[in-house]
Amino acid sequence: MSTSAVELEISFAEDVTVSDDTLSVDLSDGRSISVPLAWYPRLLHASSAERKRWRLIGRGLGIHWDDLDEDISIEGLLAGKPSGESQASFSRWLTKRSSRPTTRSTRTREKALRAG
Repeated sequence: MSTSAVELEISFAEDVTVSDDTLSVDLSDGRSISVPLAWYPRLLHASSAERKRWRLIGRGLGIHWDDLDEDISIEGLLAGKPSGESQASFSRWLTKRSSRPTTRSTRTREKALRAG
């Protein structure tokens, strides 16, 4: 019995846009794909500035947000797969995130330490 293999070539990400409710990715083959931001809770809970700080990884096979510790693969997007992060993991991340000092409060604290 013979089988034929079909090779699928995955497109690469070329540009990323994140709005308040949508993640959109422009692909190397001319397509654009948009998915609900609700698929990726870390992006949903991020600030607009954090959402804009992304970089392509694996020569465009994925997208990474350093500030959010979030990685999204183009293959997963094309397959329609939302985040696979467990609720427990996301809850730990959210708790850690909400307990960290803001840049402004850190600067104010440092200024007070220098003055005092």
